Amino acid sequence: MISGRTMKRALPLLAAALFSCGKNDGPTPDPTPTPGKDDVAVPQNLRLHKATETELTFQWDPVDGAVSYDWKLSKDGATVKSDKVKERNVTVSSLEKGTTYGFSVCANGTSGSSAYSAVLEAKTEGSSTPDPGPSATVICIDQPLVLTLDKTPVLGNSGLVQVFKADGTLVDRIDLADLSKMETLSDGTMVPKGADADAGQIAINNDTPFHTFMDALHSNQYRVVHYTPLRIDGRKLEIKLHNEVLSYGDSYYVTVDESVAGQAFGKDDLPFTVKAAPAGKTFRVAADGSGDFCTVQGALSHVSRAVGKDDAVTIEIGEGTYRELLFLRNKNNVTIKGLSREKTVIAYPNNDSYETGSGASLSTRPEVGRSIGKSGGRSVFLVEGCDNLVLEDLTIENTYSIPSHKGQAETIYFNSQYRLTIENCSLISWQDTFLTKGKVWVHNSLIAGHVDYIWGYPEACLFEDCEIRSRAGGYIVQARIPSASNKGFVFLNCKLTASEGVADGKMYLARSGGSTDYYDNVVFVGCTMGPVIASTGWYTSPAPNPSAPTATSGWREYGSKDPSGKAVSGHNASGKVLSASEAEPYSSRKAVLGW
Repeated sequence: MISGRTMKRALPLLAAALFSCGKNDGPTPDPTPTPGKDDVAVPQNLRLHKATETELTFQWDPVDGAVSYDWKLSKDGATVKSDKVKERNVTVSSLEKGTTYGFSVCANGTSGSSAYSAVLEAKTEGSSTPDPGPSATVICIDQPLVLTLDKTPVLGNSGLVQVFKADGTLVDRIDLADLSKMETLSDGTMVPKGADADAGQIAINNDTPFHTFMDALHSNQYRVVHYTPLRIDGRKLEIKLHNEVLSYGDSYYVTVDESVAGQAFGKDDLPFTVKAAPAGKTFRVAADGSGDFCTVQGALSHVSRAVGKDDAVTIEIGEGTYRELLFLRNKNNVTIKGLSREKTVIAYPNNDSYETGSGASLSTRPEVGRSIGKSGGRSVFLVEGCDNLVLEDLTIENTYSIPSHKGQAETIYFNSQYRLTIENCSLISWQDTFLTKGKVWVHNSLIAGHVDYIWGYPEACLFEDCEIRSRAGGYIVQARIPSASNKGFVFLNCKLTASEGVADGKMYLARSGGSTDYYDNVVFVGCTMGPVIASTGWYTSPAPNPSAPTATSGWREYGSKDPSGKAVSGHNASGKVLSASEAEPYSSRKAVLGW
């Protein structure tokens, strides 16, 4: 990332322009000036104005009657630099990185001098490790730019952040006027303004004009999403550019208007070069810039355009929380693998009251100011037309949560008639956590939510050895299976649990969408059902289709037991208890999915 370290060449010029700092050609001051008969006061409010790896800039309040000021800088109690200035500020240069110094100042009048002020300690940025040199300005194609400002920035409501190629061609633009369409959450994430539907929020929909606090994620087509282009962390301003605006191997610079965050940056302050395109079929994502990509979407966009549609590729995601929305379309045989559920987390808030619908994509990138045409939808990860997608050892969480309005907010929408495998993962949301079509195997994973949090239109979706966790009262499944002969949602040897504090009997196994256009094919085989499951099992209003279940269609179960191993009985007649032979077609992955 670009940090304060890479700005050190420009900072002396900036300091000179802003503060007119400098030193006269007079003699080095006496370290202990003697007060005269016309004493001046000791300088007050001494403060550190700016720190870089090699410079410290100090300021103090003006002193009545002062004609100049003497200052001294110490290290470990010994004076290492001193001088006389006429201004009430000074920049001390040629310092050591990551080092603490002491600074004090006195005022000189026409006939005498004050005592020195109390010593102010200040530390230069960085550490004593060797400077990485020019390589520090070479970044991943999707790496955020990080600027260190003089003081903690406050975002304004006007001004531009612009990125240019070295030849002056504009490639990206963030307009602070568009911040008025967003609200900033406590963690710095920016979302469409007015998240609660009761507050009259207008979500991003097909007719919404595209603006610079939205992005178009590219994977053969474009998914339009809201995103967070600017994030504040202490004195650092992180700039996340739009997807695929940079090119491999090219050089760029950034300009930031002063009205954006209180400090301007020009053409010569922040030059950088993008790494060359990675080769091979395995790509590593690391947020710190040490991998091929810094974001998961950066890797997904790359494999969509640079690797053959059916070529097998692996995306390895390093430790960290990756705060982004994702899109993958028409790319087969992709494996996305983290370190573990705990160490690799993809998380972002999205919801139907932020962006309407389950999501669709566009053939062309929308233009700023023009209607987007199709909403990218409310899921964290939208997948379209992909076969043999594999997710392993990671967590995807839709972090949208307003206590009064936990609405539709998927982690994944697998909009594909092909294969998906989810191995040792956690999918966490509230309503509609997992939406799918196709043929899906979810193994040794956690699915958590509270209303219809497993739903969709699959030919067959098998949850095997999984934990199905209810975060509040509601319904686990809403099936909309296209054909009565499709196996639909199958739960094999799963544990149905609840989060702490959820009352017993508040969760139903399934409820119907109430339409005869699809089938409520759901079956639980050998599952352990915790006390959160209602004694009647199935929610019967509206009635399912078929209303009278058979051995192959409707709501069914076999071998259900409670956590002590005791057989569960008494679920209502809308569900059928299968015999051992009737349960056999649901007893293995091969039996359910054919692979």
